[in-house]
Amino acid sequence: MQGAVAAGHPNTAEAARLMLEAGGNAFDAILAAMAAACVAEPVLASLGGGGFLLAHPHTGSPRLFDFFVQTPWQCIPDSHFYPITTDFGATQQEFHIGMGSIAMPGSIDGLVHIHKTLGSLPMAEILAPAIHYAREGILINGLQAYIFSLVEPIYHSTVEARRIYRDNAADNHLHVTGSCLQQPELADSLEIIAREGRRPFYAGDFARRFIKDSEENGGHLRQVDLQNFQTIVRQPLKQQYQGYRILSNPGPSAGGLLISFAQQLLRSMPLNQQHYGSSRHLGMLASVMEQTNIARGRYGVEPGLLDRERLDIYRKAVSGHPLVSRGTTHISVIDGQGNAASMTLSNGEGSGYVLPGSGIMLNNMLGEEDLNPHGFNCWPVNRRVSSMMAPTLAENSGRLIAIGSGGSNRLRTAILQTLSNLPDFDMDPQAAVFAPRIHFERDNLHVEPGFDPEVVAHLQTHYPKLTQWPEKNLYFGGTHTVMRQQNQFSGAGDPRRGGVFLLQQ
Repeated sequence: MQGAVAAGHPNTAEAARLMLEAGGNAFDAILAAMAAACVAEPVLASLGGGGFLLAHPHTGSPRLFDFFVQTPWQCIPDSHFYPITTDFGATQQEFHIGMGSIAMPGSIDGLVHIHKTLGSLPMAEILAPAIHYAREGILINGLQAYIFSLVEPIYHSTVEARRIYRDNAADNHLHVTGSCLQQPELADSLEIIAREGRRPFYAGDFARRFIKDSEENGGHLRQVDLQNFQTIVRQPLKQQYQGYRILSNPGPSAGGLLISFAQQLLRSMPLNQQHYGSSRHLGMLASVMEQTNIARGRYGVEPGLLDRERLDIYRKAVSGHPLVSRGTTHISVIDGQGNAASMTLSNGEGSGYVLPGSGIMLNNMLGEEDLNPHGFNCWPVNRRVSSMMAPTLAENSGRLIAIGSGGSNRLRTAILQTLSNLPDFDMDPQAAVFAPRIHFERDNLHVEPGFDPEVVAHLQTHYPKLTQWPEKNLYFGGTHTVMRQQNQFSGAGDPRRGGVFLLQQ
């Protein structure tokens, strides 16, 4: 089938393209890419994590599939939970790992549920590319090697993790650029899913092994958590922007709602092509980001800037749902029939715990500081965790766009700017994705290179804490984007995050 895919790794994108070539639809393709990402982007995606799919079948209504992680039914106060410090060069960041950091994973349930609902090809065919990559090995590229270098203390924290991810030829560091990472046990797990579905991991031998380890080694998860987890289907959040209907991740997740707020503000400040990169344009963007952060903190907003009813919807939707914003990857697919799929995945950074015999690294979502504002191990029990992840679709009379981003809290400003570039400045998808970005957070305005230096200098008079980055960076997200217009496809993988764009003719 004709179609296109944008993703964060060549193997991830190729798995999706192969499904389209075999006659599968966009949902077959995105599930193949999801499994491949768990192999080729192991820190960012895992069968031990979770995510969201925004799906728009060409003959039906759009749906949001929430298979993100969930907090356990009970909290063990003396859980196995400890800090690891990661060196980012200019700064250091503390993550928390161990058995007590693991939230209830949802990726396998989501994979099986979405396949039953929207898939057209057999599961064995969909998982075949990922199985091949895992068994034969993938060549580690520069981006994945860099990510490995950042989280090396986590992936050295257990014997099982070291066995899988350490490259003995590289002085016992994690795999480096050009090395081959083979994951035969992960290939076996994918083959089990193809044959038996979710049961072995939620009620079978793997489930019993995991619960035993959790009970004996300071974890929170118990059999009741596995028995009761299910993918939740939600109605997407809907917003109008510059003639487009925007669909995104609804509450309890926050990312889609915050993007919707920001678009509402931008919509009241008309832009045209002459404004791009001007003081007016960048000043408006920075102001919108600042006001949206105020809304996120729920401290109130400037009078009249945001619709109070919408703010109340936001507050109610996220109330009581702990929020995380972690390392992520994104995949976008549209096929020739007009099926559109936008999926964002995350495993946090990984807990260090690998389910024995499976090759699956479990998440460390319970170690997120935002999830523990009142102290660690004080999260609300049995709640679907909120997220900044915001898989998004945009459509008007002639265009259909699938977009999303990795990038923790920065992903929403990356999506906001890319979506603005398309209608506000009449950019094509590649120009919209490649254009430089800004990001405002904690009173600091971050600016990528590519804007007029005089404009940046003017901005600094209003934002004294302005950081000029020397080059485009994964810090500013990765908006892998696909567009279909009159049966013609275009798009871009974001180079900030190893982006790949592939066409299937």
